[in-house]
Amino acid sequence: MTRDVCVVVPTIREYECMRSYFENARQHGFDLDRLFVVLVTEDFCDTEGMREMLDEEGVAGAVFDGEAREQWYAEQGVAEYDHLVPAASHAQTSFGLLYMWAHDDFDYGVFIDDDTLPHDEWDFFGTHLENLHHDGEVEEASSDEDWVNVLYQSDADLYPRGYPYSAMDEAVETTTTETDHVVASQGLWTNVPDLDAVRILMDGDLQGQAQTRTGFEDFDRDFVAGEGDYLTVCSMNLAFRREVIPAFYQFPMDDNAWDVGRFDDIWSGVLLKRAADVVGGEIYNGAPLCEHNKAPRSTFDDLANEVAGLELNEHFWKEVAAVDPADDTYTAVAEAVGRRLAAGDYEEYNNGAFLNECGEYLLDWVACLDALADREVAATASDD
Repeated sequence: MTRDVCVVVPTIREYECMRSYFENARQHGFDLDRLFVVLVTEDFCDTEGMREMLDEEGVAGAVFDGEAREQWYAEQGVAEYDHLVPAASHAQTSFGLLYMWAHDDFDYGVFIDDDTLPHDEWDFFGTHLENLHHDGEVEEASSDEDWVNVLYQSDADLYPRGYPYSAMDEAVETTTTETDHVVASQGLWTNVPDLDAVRILMDGDLQGQAQTRTGFEDFDRDFVAGEGDYLTVCSMNLAFRREVIPAFYQFPMDDNAWDVGRFDDIWSGVLLKRAADVVGGEIYNGAPLCEHNKAPRSTFDDLANEVAGLELNEHFWKEVAAVDPADDTYTAVAEAVGRRLAAGDYEEYNNGAFLNECGEYLLDWVACLDALADREVAATASDD
């Protein structure tokens, strides 16, 4: 069996959760030889324990702490781009994307957060890959605000982390559509919903979780968002095709001059949805659900991490929606968005200059991918 799935796990704590995902694969007959697991961590973490876990499970993979990442950049000849992946940030999933791009035998990527567990009801990896190959009818949702709440089927009045406040109270319409090229499969979550700190506080919780929990009944059927409609894309439970990587950069949160954090996967999802609409693809949402077991922590700490970017989040998606790429490719969309953000005048927004930096980093991202591709071409040519 070809090893064609790269599983990327950012972790500094509960890497043992991966044993449950491997056991789920065994129970459902999914071939673990298809997986290569990239654990992205830090120098102060138990990297040896992580390697031992993979060895004990008999699953191929590698552990990249800060030192190992620096070595990898140097070996690949892209050390000048090491700023693209911030230290000690969930946005380190971008390193997994670079690793995938440098190894073109991977057709698919999977993101898993270390505070999740699979549900036995689904073949976790198998269902994601089935979704990526879905060809046929599925529910399509759209709204008068150009945003679809991924919890629109729930009776709970919840909006997920990253959903713009200005797009709330939307009127949702659903119909049936045909999909023929799913480029990303977003699995949703039971137990602790993925909310931002303001909404957690409004739900009456001071421990960074939520008083309102989600269950199977909140996710009645799978769906896609209509063309021109955006949605929150959370990377805790997500699969995607390799082709989207140029337009799937996890924006550089936390380690920046403006202390903007918590929007890496949200903004990458906005970029991906715009690119998918241009290229011709769908983001499939629903199963497989995972159990989100977010650890208790101060909601006010989360608020402090999010507040610097809350206003920017209201405007970021409009900048992405406004681009007119030169070609119908993921790279062209990323370049168009990068140029628009880098050149934009955002002085009226709190921390508006961060959007300029995001544009510059996105252009560097495309350049880094080009450099990795050139390195691969050069290596192949020298082998001949």
